[in-house]
Amino acid sequence: MYSYMSEIKKYINTDSNTPLNDVIYNGLRTVIIKGIIPVGERINEKYYSEFLNISRTPIRNAIEKLKQEGIVEHIPNYGVVVKRIRVEDAEEIYKIRTALEKLATITAMNNMSDEDFMKVKNLINLTFEENQKGNVKRVIELSSTFNSMIFEYAKMPRLEIIIKNLNDYLARFRNISLYDDKRRLEAIQEHDEILKTMKLKDEPKIRRLIEDHLNYSRDFIISEINRLEREREEFFKNKDNL
Repeated sequence: MYSYMSEIKKYINTDSNTPLNDVIYNGLRTVIIKGIIPVGERINEKYYSEFLNISRTPIRNAIEKLKQEGIVEHIPNYGVVVKRIRVEDAEEIYKIRTALEKLATITAMNNMSDEDFMKVKNLINLTFEENQKGNVKRVIELSSTFNSMIFEYAKMPRLEIIIKNLNDYLARFRNISLYDDKRRLEAIQEHDEILKTMKLKDEPKIRRLIEDHLNYSRDFIISEINRLEREREEFFKNKDNL
């Protein structure tokens, strides 16, 4: 029924000693954030319980928690689906992210040693290599690591806490944008340029590069959100006409 179910099973280990409710909730949450279950996709409680060979109760409990978190939503006469991201959400998150990343990057720049710069450069080189191999999932992981390293070098724990609160949104945005071949390569190149400018300690240029980098990402995300929204409207329009 769903081509991605075998991938989902990798994140849901029903044989573990962890309470089953927690296993199902954490597993479903992870695969949604990672983009394995697409936005707008229906989560069929009966099918999931049969596929995982468990009762429907833990699936139902997980869905209720995910609804409370705003990760899934119930659509009348259709069912529970992975909640779409609104344009307003993307615009708000990117405004916050731009301010935080400028602060973190400039602060990190002044804290980093030559060895630290080399570690980040090696990471970027590895990201280019993985991209050439077409290993999209690995590129997404390494791109996330790049951002984490910058925040780590900034040595601002409270700033890290704030960005962690946005991580679910950022992970979903990353999964949308970096599955596009053109945007993925551009993003790696932008990270490389940001790092070079950090080493030169050119603060005005860093601010401009980060703003450009995140604006490109935001614009791509918004175009995808609009495309998915059009497809969703067309789907329900056709469904109503059946």
